[in-house]
Amino acid sequence: NFNGVNMKKRIFQLILGVLLLVTAGPASAADLADNGDGTVTDNITGLVWQQGEEGGIKTWEAALTYCEALSRLAGASDWRLPNFKELQSLVDYTKYNPAVDTTFFSGVFSSNYWSSTTYANFIGNAWYVNFDLGNVNNYNKTNILYVRCVRGGQ
Repeated sequence: NFNGVNMKKRIFQLILGVLLLVTAGPASAADLADNGDGTVTDNITGLVWQQGEEGGIKTWEAALTYCEALSRLAGASDWRLPNFKELQSLVDYTKYNPAVDTTFFSGVFSSNYWSSTTYANFIGNAWYVNFDLGNVNNYNKTNILYVRCVRGGQ
């Protein structure tokens, strides 16, 4: 049972998902490099990713704070929570459970990961990427999801 607002929301999410699928190509093994210091570089985007899962599950605010405070990793102090396009760039749509390259991200969970991007239609929500199938959706910021930090880009 959809009302007009819910139908528009679902159509918007479907269109956004298709657009992201077309514009955000999966990072292939040839595009990724293990830096040997707990980070992985995507040679296409130039982004440097946190390799491990030390962040655990957190609310959106706690995820932002965690990444900004991640100064011990690889000697860098400019870590941040990725926006949803950056996070989705890790998805490999030829894989599932998880939909990422486990050669470089062996500890990744087939679950939802926060992005820094607030959902425009309701600022109490933020976008996330599901690393089981690679889909994108939004969730209330008070829920707890996994965290993967990034540096560079934007």
